[in-house]
Amino acid sequence: MANNSNSFFDLTQGVSAHLATLRSGAPDVMKSFGSLGRAAMADGAISAKTKELMALALGVAARCDPCIGYHVQALVKLGASRQELDETLGVVVYMGGGPALMYAANAIAAFDEFSDKA
Repeated sequence: MANNSNSFFDLTQGVSAHLATLRSGAPDVMKSFGSLGRAAMADGAISAKTKELMALALGVAARCDPCIGYHVQALVKLGASRQELDETLGVVVYMGGGPALMYAANAIAAFDEFSDKA
């Protein structure tokens, strides 16, 4: 999904609003997905921040702007540094080539936007 609004804050808010209808239409699925997410992203042998960096890498590789927005927002809240973001994106570009590079730029824009709001 391409981000046409140029604001990752607006994008994530809009997706969340649309998902509210799915929460009422398929509550068991959404509750289960939420539980899966909380369990997968909890601190353990791998820190929550490292897990969010991995999730961001997958979102960039999958070219999912809402994924980029949500995971960058979480990374900013977890105190991720710009260097951690840049190194994660470097691995994504290495593994994903040119298309990953274009979406890495979106992740940088999201990081800047959410950092300014933090």
